[in-house]
Amino acid sequence: MKEFSGKIAVVTGGGSGMGRELVRQLVAEGCNVAMCDVSASGLAETLRLCEAAGLPQGLRITAHIADVSSEPDVLRFRDEVVAQHATDRIHLLFNNAGISGGGSLIVNEREEWDRTFAICWGGVYLNTRAFLPLLRAADEAHLVNTSSMNGFFASVGPDVPHTAYSAAKFAVKGFTEALIADFRMNAPHIKVSVVMPGHIGTGIRTNSLKVHTNNDSDELDAVQIAQLRARLASMGKDASALSDVDMRAMHAERARRFVADAPTSAEQAATIILDGVKADRLRILVGPDAHIIDEMVRQDPDHAYDEAFFARFAAAAGWYPGR
Repeated sequence: MKEFSGKIAVVTGGGSGMGRELVRQLVAEGCNVAMCDVSASGLAETLRLCEAAGLPQGLRITAHIADVSSEPDVLRFRDEVVAQHATDRIHLLFNNAGISGGGSLIVNEREEWDRTFAICWGGVYLNTRAFLPLLRAADEAHLVNTSSMNGFFASVGPDVPHTAYSAAKFAVKGFTEALIADFRMNAPHIKVSVVMPGHIGTGIRTNSLKVHTNNDSDELDAVQIAQLRARLASMGKDASALSDVDMRAMHAERARRFVADAPTSAEQAATIILDGVKADRLRILVGPDAHIIDEMVRQDPDHAYDEAFFARFAAAAGWYPGR
């Protein structure tokens, strides 16, 4: 698929980050887009940005509230896409939605662990199932599943548990690669790509906290602060001496640095992904850090979780996982 003009794309997690930038760039290339998210305000902002940039004549972009971990939501989303785009087919499915959380199997609550896994893995599976008939009905189609560099390296630092997210992203990678033979035999016109980003400058820290606590406000409440304290505890840190004001300030600073210090912006990431789709690449590594750590893990898998490994990575990539 060398161009997207006139095609129909579905993007999950279109209300922020890479999803928003995918939507903006697809629309700019003349692609019709249906996007979903749990944040109505996020979807509205994506729509506003697309409209401000100017929509090509006749192009359709629709926004849908849906929790990708809920099969009823996903099926409703699919039915809305069919109705609002007056179509029985789509050409592109970007399973992009994801959150962080559930770092420790021991310290964090099971609810947080399960929620993270259900969105990061379950969302990919459920949307693929739901939209597969529409992909099969197209003359050409491409399924793009977002994994992570944590899909081949299950850590963000030697002292930072990262189990739910990493497990989900490994599942996404394996699922996508397993579909190669499945589609070759049963739907040969559908291509697949697995996206493996490194550190991308998005609001995933804040957005994940909002999703876990069902609070879309930018002001942290008591439940969110308690969850932040639990995350510090999972890393062996004592947050008892920190006031709620301190916790809010710390979270805001970490969220700011996560964007400011990222080697790759969300806009750059979306461009890399779309270029990878056009080139029909199976593995789309996003960011210099993803390329570096991929090579390092392949060269020395037996020591990939040693502290010395992280030090070598920091020297090569210029940043340290989990900082």
